[in-house]
Amino acid sequence: MMAEYIDAGGSANYRRGRRGVTLHYLVKAKILVVKDAERDEIEFITKTLNCLPIANIEHFREDKLRFASSMEESSVGNGKIVKFTEIEDMGRTTTVLVRGQFIPVSPAILEGPESPYSECLVNKKFLIAGGGAPKCPGSSEPGQNSKELQGMESYRTKEFAEALEVIPYTLAENASLNSIAIVTMLGINVRKGQITNILEENIVQPLLVRTSTITLAAE
Repeated sequence: MMAEYIDAGGSANYRRGRRGVTLHYLVKAKILVVKDAERDEIEFITKTLNCLPIANIEHFREDKLRFASSMEESSVGNGKIVKFTEIEDMGRTTTVLVRGQFIPVSPAILEGPESPYSECLVNKKFLIAGGGAPKCPGSSEPGQNSKELQGMESYRTKEFAEALEVIPYTLAENASLNSIAIVTMLGINVRKGQITNILEENIVQPLLVRTSTITLAAE
């Protein structure tokens, strides 16, 4: 069985219940074995690779295989993930790694076409910079408009503009920076304690999250 698998060109194997001897020879042949894969994971993997699962070694042929330029097992937190990159003839799927420190992620957040995940990253696929960057220009225009208004309208608009600046000020203070001196600069990196290009640092957030927050606050 091992000879047939290797001759066909296999380099990765997903299967439940592999015995120790089998695992030993697969590893010796430099074949990555992913143990205890669940059935729903197999379905997603085959859809991503655009192929069908093979349960019988007699059906194992080279034309049944799919290819990726690299495949590695990485440690993430207390667990591990297997990552494929540059898959040939890849299926129409996307993987999002969701992690939380304290609160378990509810399935309702991720599943279904009307879930918050689908709304933010599938139906309205727009990302904006984090680090307080959008709040500064977002407060600038209302602040300027408040000078052209009169009475309570001017006061309300000015207060709304100042409220948008709270997050950049807070981020700057948490990073031990002079908030007054740098709040007009965009992209506060709390970890590095300095101003950086937030988009290059890959610190982003869904646009829908921010617009929803401002809409609810305004209401």
